[in-house]
Amino acid sequence: MTTAARPTFDPARGHDNKAPTLQYSSRDLAAHTKLKYRQTGQLTQAELGEIDLKQELLKSEREHFEKRRKKESGFTEETDEAFAERRLKFLEQTAVLDADDSDDDNEDGDSADSDSDDDDEEDDTAELLRELEKIKKERAEERERQELAKREADEEQRQQEIATGNPLLHKDFSVKRRWDDDVIFKNQARGVEDTPKKRFINDTLRSDFHRKFMNKYVK
Repeated sequence: MTTAARPTFDPARGHDNKAPTLQYSSRDLAAHTKLKYRQTGQLTQAELGEIDLKQELLKSEREHFEKRRKKESGFTEETDEAFAERRLKFLEQTAVLDADDSDDDNEDGDSADSDSDDDDEEDDTAELLRELEKIKKERAEERERQELAKREADEEQRQQEIATGNPLLHKDFSVKRRWDDDVIFKNQARGVEDTPKKRFINDTLRSDFHRKFMNKYVK
């Protein structure tokens, strides 16, 4: 077994003619030489002595059972944001009601003007309704005209497909000739195979391998 990777005592000790080194590893330094104590606010012995643990436990139990009772009764605890939002909404509703009350006070003196305004609004509404009916009628006519044009185009395309799809309806009955109909040598390689198919003969003397072997080496 080799000892090349094993440190020895003599190389680690060094030689006498060299000065001792002052370098050392940080792992060789002493660490954790002092104990850490709890600081103020970290539940020191004095703070623990001032806290009544029994009262804290009873308080936590009361809060727990109170939350559980509210949850079972369907009452949800409202957060500060939800309360502020609900209060703002209530103030807005109150402002709207106040504005409506002031408008009611002013309506007594403006009853004649309001009647004329109502008549004008009724006339405008009737005019808008007539325009709406006219637009609906025009759209219905346009839709019907488009559907009729589409049906006519489909019928024309169907008739064209019927006329061109049947070869018996064509007037040109001439037979088209191929470019090689008049050549002298035609279909010369028909029935000739360059690579004959392999066959199996259950006789060693009549097999293709035996015939080829005899033709090549015996004759």
